Amino acid sequence: MDLISTPAGYWLIITVVFALIELATVGLVTIWFAAGSFVAMILALVGAGIPVQIAVFVLVSVICIAAVRPLATKHFNNKLTKTNIDSVIGKKLIVKTRIDNMNESGKVELEGSIWLARSVDDDTVISEGEEVVVEKIVGNKLMVKKVTD
Repeated sequence: MDLISTPAGYWLIITVVFALIELATVGLVTIWFAAGSFVAMILALVGAGIPVQIAVFVLVSVICIAAVRPLATKHFNNKLTKTNIDSVIGKKLIVKTRIDNMNESGKVELEGSIWLARSVDDDTVISEGEEVVVEKIVGNKLMVKKVTD
């Protein structure tokens, strides 16, 4: 019997196709399905039925995506440079106009531009001249907190 015309042969072809797509994209897109089809191929070689092979393919693929992908993306994508507005988060700035959430006032200077600013804590008033750090951005406002020594 020809291996290619058996379920194990089909799983082998599927594994190779997923692996080739992964090599072409290098984006951790299909490697999970290659692992699932590889395990299904092994089950086909030992005589497991088609429904079991399909169920194991789906199960192994989902487990790989859920368990390994977050770790892999953390380690492979850790050299990304923040761009545009995301690069502002974490920057230390000087308050130009008193930040008072209750009076809806406050401005900071960022690279020569004046931005609206609010405290991340509604009860905190931050005086002009104090140093703050950007925690997040909400709409067109920088949400900041006072830098503590």
